[in-house]
This record gives sequence, C-alpha cells and structure tokens, in this order.
Amino acid sequence: MSGNGVVDGEIIALDRVEARIEAFDWVFARERADEIAAHWTGISAGKPAMFNGRVMLQHRAAIEGGVFHAGYFEADYAAFMSWRDFGLPPPAIRNGFAMAALQAADGAFLLGKMGDHTANPGKVYFAAGTPDREDARPDGTLDLAGSVTRELCEETGLTLDEISVEERWTAVIVPGRVAFMRPVAVSWSAEEARALMLERIEAQAEPELSDIVIVRNLADCAAYDMPPFMTSYLVHIFGRN
Repeated sequence: MSGNGVVDGEIIALDRVEARIEAFDWVFARERADEIAAHWTGISAGKPAMFNGRVMLQHRAAIEGGVFHAGYFEADYAAFMSWRDFGLPPPAIRNGFAMAALQAADGAFLLGKMGDHTANPGKVYFAAGTPDREDARPDGTLDLAGSVTRELCEETGLTLDEISVEERWTAVIVPGRVAFMRPVAVSWSAEEARALMLERIEAQAEPELSDIVIVRNLADCAAYDMPPFMTSYLVHIFGRN
C-alpha cells in the first residue's frame, strides 16, 4: 500500500485522520479460509478470552495537507491474526489503529504490558486496539479519536475527566501497520498514575494488562518487549527533546 507519502518507516505529524468504512474484497481471507480456521484453532487454544470478532482493517491510504485519508473494511479477527502471522501476504493492507501516548506530569510515558491470556502476551505498548464495530459511526466513518479514549479507559481504568487529550496526531508507518499516536496527559507523577491504574486494573473482572510500565528515556525501552513501531515513536519523541 502506498500513495501520497504513505511510506514504510516514516513518522509523520498530522492535523487529523479521516477514516471511512468501505466495501472491499479481501482475497487473502476468501482464498485461504481453511488455513485461517486451522491457525485460529491453534493460537486460541487455552485462551478463552481470545474472541473471533470483527475488526476494521485499512486497505487504502493517502496523506494530503496534514490529513491522513484512509479506507477501512470489516474482517474476521482470525483472518487478521493469520495474515499477521503468515508474514503479511498480499494484497497490501494495514492494521491502522489509534494509541493513547500517555504521559505523566513529570514527563514520563506510561505503557501497558499485555497479559498472558491475550493475543500479544508480554508485549509493552500504549493502550490501543484494532478498530472494530464500536468505533463505527452511523455515517460510515470510523471514530479513531473515540477509540483512543475508549481503549485507554477500558484497559487502565482511567476516566475521561482524569485525562487531557490533544487534537494532533503522529502516524508511525511500518509494514502492515499504521499507529496513530495521540498525546494524552494525566496530572499525576508517573509513580502516582501507575499506582492508581494498577489498583483499578486489579479490580477488573478480565484485565487485558498485567502491568503498567514507566518509560523516562530510551534506555528504559531496552528492558521491555516493545513492537518496532513503539520504539520508533519513542526514539522520535526522545530525540526531539
């Protein structure tokens, strides 16, 4: 997937993201249904929390005048996971998801560590989720801004009145993914915020996160299992400061 500056490896400042849900024939999902079903059986075994719901994936993208224009289509989560695990076979699509780049009052970032029962056990990154039907608006657009706050609050227990969300975005573009980072701040120190979130996570019936990780500099990143897009963003941010 390419067009108008959407290039793997780039990190681009954006004024806004405009996403629309569209019809799209995903050949991979249609032609490899049997392989997908077998793969899902294997990766979901012993993980009842993994649910084969419907997600929104990105099939077209272009950047014009600080605006990221994207088309999304609906697909099975099992197909998405197989596509990811099979090495991103063509046709080219992306998982275009929004993330809350959560920062404490002392400047440290707060990331979540995924629980062992999830699809990404042990991975450390900002609260996020692949868009799904909950993010779809009646007019056919996709509410990625709403996804930022919904996923953050669901995963960490924070409430809307405890966070401050900026309007700007940063797109981190890598093969098969676009991470739309949106700055979100809390008024506590990193240690205070971590303690509060862990207390609320402990009270959740089925928490996604097993820990909250504090990152103050690039050296801190090396201690954790972060996806490449996550470390790329933090290198970008810390290198700018």
